[in-house]
Amino acid sequence: MEFVRDSAKQIQLLSELLFSVPSSVEETAGKRPRLVPELAASLGEVDLGSLERLAASNHVIVRGFAALRNAFENVGNDAGTGWINESLQREQSRIDHALRYLSQICETLNERGCLVTVIKSLDHVPDLGSDLDLYSDADSAAIIAAMKQAFGAKLADRSWGDRLANKWNFVVPGLPELVEVHVGRLGQTGEQTAAITRSVAECARVLEAGSYRFRVAAPEERIVISTLQRMYRHFYIRLCDIVDNAKLLDDRAVDFDYLESLGRQSGLWEGIATYLVIISQYVEQYRGYGVPLSGRIVRSAKFGTSQVRFRKDFLRVSILPHSIDLYARELKSFLLRGDLRNGLRLSLLPCLATAAALEQKITGSDKGIW
Repeated sequence: MEFVRDSAKQIQLLSELLFSVPSSVEETAGKRPRLVPELAASLGEVDLGSLERLAASNHVIVRGFAALRNAFENVGNDAGTGWINESLQREQSRIDHALRYLSQICETLNERGCLVTVIKSLDHVPDLGSDLDLYSDADSAAIIAAMKQAFGAKLADRSWGDRLANKWNFVVPGLPELVEVHVGRLGQTGEQTAAITRSVAECARVLEAGSYRFRVAAPEERIVISTLQRMYRHFYIRLCDIVDNAKLLDDRAVDFDYLESLGRQSGLWEGIATYLVIISQYVEQYRGYGVPLSGRIVRSAKFGTSQVRFRKDFLRVSILPHSIDLYARELKSFLLRGDLRNGLRLSLLPCLATAAALEQKITGSDKGIW
């Protein structure tokens, strides 16, 4: 039962499975002891159930458990291998079902003149997130009408944050995942428009997932959107975020000059740089070296993994004073360029966060606010 209760050990094991780990004693000198060889032969059903829940919340079941299955096979843990195969089959069935619906939704909206780009959800391929996120510049009324008429979708209750962000959540019959459509705006208060939203639509790429093809955000826009979500909204990082963005950087798929241009136009540059440095330093802990970053990114970062702690299933980013400083820089950028309307939207974020915290304390949920 020790492993089941020790969430820090579980996140370490998943991290080892997801990143390349040196195999020789000499290479691992000075680094934390490896858990994979120690645990591969002994993990039982209760342990694996607990690990599956953590992997699911971090959107890494397919990638993490495929690596764990290899470790089990190497040590002859047949019972564990069988359990992993069943877990992977369940998750793949969920993903296949969601992708089929997502393909139909994208095709239908595009045919009706509501061009959509998939954001966030397909960044995790071969894994998939817990909801399906889309971005569109189309009229929200047209999107709502299309979703209701074509799929019998119902609108989920909108929180204050959803209204500020101009975000709509749809419950589609037969689809367990919510379909979340961001319309014309990005960011927790919908403060990001112009350069960011325009580039998401104009620079979209085609991604093959399963037997389907989707319009998805380009690597630079993916990083910007991920930064917005992790460093300016939730203040925690999932393992999938580290894996996804580390792969982009390892593959040298990112144009750093363009990324910096987007970051400076949006007031997010220091947040982007900090996010990427955290990712690089975290990866380095497990494989011995980080991801390739430009010197400007390293110099612009405000902190690294020293301000990140694992708690409640995720890697939590220090809010005071570090995240507050990033928020202030974003707000300052709006005011300096005279974008008072979006600056006003962003200035509401502390009030929204306070209300959400109070709602969480009173009712146990902040869904009506956040």
